[in-house]
Amino acid sequence: MAKEGKSSGRGQRDLRVRVKSAKGRKLSSTLWLDRQLNDPYVQKAVKDGYRGRAAYKILEIDDKHRFLVPGARVVDLGSAPGGWLQVASKRVNALGTRKSKAIGTILGVDLQEVDPVPGCEIHVLDFMEDDADIKVKEWLGGEADVVMSDMAAASCGHKQTDHLRIIALCEAAAYFAFDVLAEDGTFVAKVLAGGAEGELQKLLKEKFTKVMNVKPPASRSTSSEKFVVASGFRGKSA
Repeated sequence: MAKEGKSSGRGQRDLRVRVKSAKGRKLSSTLWLDRQLNDPYVQKAVKDGYRGRAAYKILEIDDKHRFLVPGARVVDLGSAPGGWLQVASKRVNALGTRKSKAIGTILGVDLQEVDPVPGCEIHVLDFMEDDADIKVKEWLGGEADVVMSDMAAASCGHKQTDHLRIIALCEAAAYFAFDVLAEDGTFVAKVLAGGAEGELQKLLKEKFTKVMNVKPPASRSTSSEKFVVASGFRGKSA
């Protein structure tokens, strides 16, 4: 097996970054740092100018399901650090760089400030506030075609509790989507596999014509995360 910095025998070098232990750093932190530094998606994000590896998750989901189309009006919930906004801005033609295509609108909302993203309007907002849907529709100038969310509740380390928290957050995002989506709109959100998502799936199937669960290649195989893609919103009457 090739050592670091030596020829591998295949005309390439082993470029794996080895993270040394540090005084005061927990083993779990060292392992996380090692995984981050050697993650090909992290390295690719740096090269491509994205703010994180999560950008490739929405890229891969949209490559398959095609909801980020030129002219679409998109709301990104929990948009920090902005990787999903970067992807959406290009795909819906928010900057109008593709002259023959319709110009889309991207709105990001988060509890914290997010660095500006070209072509995107970003607001500090708790989407669970009573009048959040009204504000969003005012900022958009109408209803949304897509509501997407990569949000995850803060982890407490207890698997079942973490699962319930993220499902509750996803349900809240879904109800928000029901208030702001135009008919035939799409809802995309992160969930965790674990057994408590059945009611969410039932709810979405009542409101949308098609509901799918996907795990894009950019989602780590060791992670229990998956994404629900609900398309064909039946409208508020549903």
